[in-house]
Amino acid sequence: MPRAAKSRATPKPPVLVVAAHPDDEVLGCGGSMARLAEEGAAVHVHFLADGVGARAAGPDAKALKARRGAALKACDILGTASVTFGDFPDNRLDTAPLLDVIKQVEARMEAVRPGLVLTHHTGDLNIDHRRVHDAVVTACRPYPSQSVRSLLFFELPSSTEWQTPGSGAPFAPNWFVDISKTLERKIEALKAYRMELRPWPHARSVEAITHLARWRGASVGVDAAEAFLLGRTII
Repeated sequence: MPRAAKSRATPKPPVLVVAAHPDDEVLGCGGSMARLAEEGAAVHVHFLADGVGARAAGPDAKALKARRGAALKACDILGTASVTFGDFPDNRLDTAPLLDVIKQVEARMEAVRPGLVLTHHTGDLNIDHRRVHDAVVTACRPYPSQSVRSLLFFELPSSTEWQTPGSGAPFAPNWFVDISKTLERKIEALKAYRMELRPWPHARSVEAITHLARWRGASVGVDAAEAFLLGRTII
C-alpha cells in the first residue's frame, strides 16, 4: 500500500491592521487580532495619526510618548508581530494629500504582504477614520499581484454609531468573528489605554464595549463576537 502523505499545515498569511489612532485597533478588532495570533498568523499594526495632537495647542511630547507606550503594551497583550507609527496630524488627515496617506499604507503593505487587511468603516463620524478607509481601499485595489485576499471594515464605539442617518454609510455587518475565547484579552488590552476610557454609559467604557461584543455574539449565536463589513474576499 502507498504511504500516506505527511500532513503539513498551510502557513497562515500575514494580517495587517491599519488604524487611524492608537486604541482604534483594540476597539475595532482586538479580539480578532488575539484569535488570529493564537492561530499562528503574524498580525501587524500600523497607525497613521498619533491620536493626541488635536487636544493641545501644540505638540505634546509627553502625551505622545504615553499614547505610543500604551499602544505597544496593548498590541503585546494581543500577540502582534509588529507595531509601526505614522506621523500624520491628528483629526486633520483630511488636510494631508490623500496620495501621501495611500503611499504610506502601500509601503506597509509591501513590507508585510498581508493576505487579510482590517481597517475602518467608511461611514464613521471621525474624519480620520473615513480618510484611512479611503486610503486602504485604494492601496488594496485588486491588481494581479495584489497579496490581499480579504478586506474587512470594523466598527468603532463612539464613532461608527454616532454618525447620523443620511450623513454617512450605515454599518451593516455581514462578517462576524467569534471572540468568545479572546474577549478577556481584548478588554485587558483596552485597559492599557486607560486615559481613553470613559465611565459607563459612555460608548467607550469597558461595560459598553463588553456589551457590544456580547450583543454581536448573540446576533450570530455565540458568546461574544466582533462584527465587520466585508469589503472583498477571494476564495
